[in-house]
Amino acid sequence: MAGYCIGLDITVRGPEERSLRKSIDTYTVLGPWLVTSDELVDPSQLALELSVNGEPRQTANTRDLIVDVPDLIAFATSFYTLMPGDVLLTGTPEGVGPIKPGDSIQSSISSIGSMTTRVEPIGAVA
Repeated sequence: MAGYCIGLDITVRGPEERSLRKSIDTYTVLGPWLVTSDELVDPSQLALELSVNGEPRQTANTRDLIVDVPDLIAFATSFYTLMPGDVLLTGTPEGVGPIKPGDSIQSSISSIGSMTTRVEPIGAVA
């Protein structure tokens, strides 16, 4: 385990082909940096917040995960081999909602950091 960061696992919602809903470039945003596992020994009590254009959408804590981080790693490795650079995402708390081009997503996780992500139209990012 190298460390922890914020992960925005964005999904296209609508009539699009299901296999493309998570495949578009820029749809999995990671950041703002990697906090190494020696800097963050216990990921079980981290506050998470996400807002869109300043409107709160998600407030949660890792203590409420259905599957905690060690069990997520054990579960994942029982099905496939994790390689250096692989990323596991823990899941999404209540509050998922639509975003559109021009929106600004503010996300933070205690002990990790905060970041702001601007939503661009599909194809607008090179």
